[in-house]
Amino acid sequence: MPFIRMGALMALGLMASPLYAESSVVITLSGVRDRIRSQNPDLAAARFRIQEALGRMNQSGRLANPELETAFEHNPSFREGRLELGYSQRFPVTNRLRLEKEVSLTEMKAAEAEVRDVERRMARDAREMVVKILATRQRRDVLREQAATSLELASALAEMAAKGEGSPLDAGQAKLEASGLELEIRQLEIAEASLVGELKPCLGMRPGESLTVSGSLPEPTLPVAGSKPDPPDLEAARLEALAARQGVTLEQSRRYEDVEGSLFAAAERIEDAPNGYENEAIIGLRFKVPLPFRNQNEGAIQEAEARQQRKAMESHALGRSIELQAQALLDEMREWSRMIGEINATLLPLADEQSRLAEEAYNKAQGDIQNVFRSREKRMQLRATQLDALREFHLARIRYEATLGH
Repeated sequence: MPFIRMGALMALGLMASPLYAESSVVITLSGVRDRIRSQNPDLAAARFRIQEALGRMNQSGRLANPELETAFEHNPSFREGRLELGYSQRFPVTNRLRLEKEVSLTEMKAAEAEVRDVERRMARDAREMVVKILATRQRRDVLREQAATSLELASALAEMAAKGEGSPLDAGQAKLEASGLELEIRQLEIAEASLVGELKPCLGMRPGESLTVSGSLPEPTLPVAGSKPDPPDLEAARLEALAARQGVTLEQSRRYEDVEGSLFAAAERIEDAPNGYENEAIIGLRFKVPLPFRNQNEGAIQEAEARQQRKAMESHALGRSIELQAQALLDEMREWSRMIGEINATLLPLADEQSRLAEEAYNKAQGDIQNVFRSREKRMQLRATQLDALREFHLARIRYEATLGH
């Protein structure tokens, strides 16, 4: 019995192992950002920019290391000599250390904004791919429905032709239409597989994991206008402009180099003829003050002022570009929404009615089979246009929300 039980367990393990060999990830349009935030390896690498900036901030604003000085001298006979020990430290005469700390703190905040911008761009690209996948799937479902209807029509026409009540050419034409739709379905399946392959790296998936995109494209709803754009790239640009402005003050504070103060103690042995040798001890202070006669850091100050102007203009230009882009995307969404409403309210019902009338006329021998095919093709084109407009609406909305920093 123990051997039988062990063999049964081993068999169950072998049967269950394929189930765990390949894990599956299910993602929705609303869950893309959370998945990227927790799993994307490129974003995890980008977060180290913050640690780099934090290290630079911790290193900035510190005094230079003190210096220990020593000197020893003697005469050729080693009867007289001097030993000196000193401790020196350099001190800034301006507020340079505090300014260095402020600049490095602003740069760290800019690094944090840059990482948030990387996350925003990754989430935008991944959400766009999810929208394309869902739109491709919905269009494929429409084609499958149309193909099933065409196969039913082909089967009915074939039966009628077998009874001598219809033309074999009509049956062949209907079957050919269904075959063409099947080819389009296969093309859409290939396109969906390609999009899924592009989406996997964005979600930080491992080799062997399968991805399932769940959900469908919702009906178009326009966002509330009037939100002020505040994306992380604009925040980073403003922080860089602030750091450049602080950098001008920092370079101005470097006009005057650090002063140096030292404390020293010396002991010496000298000959005081004819009284013999004497030992003396000396304690003193020493100061070194650099004179700003040849270098007042003019070039670095000029460079910092130019950088400040450039960063300020870049930040202003980026803010204006973002506002214009957001307005353009909002106008685009309005147009797509208007088109979708027109197709749903007017054109699709009209195409359905025309398709129904064409089929009724053909069944009553009052119309041609080509009219049926043309009416169906027109309806399918309208449906494809409606799905394309819905896809473009959601793509524009994703870009709009990313532009605003949402």
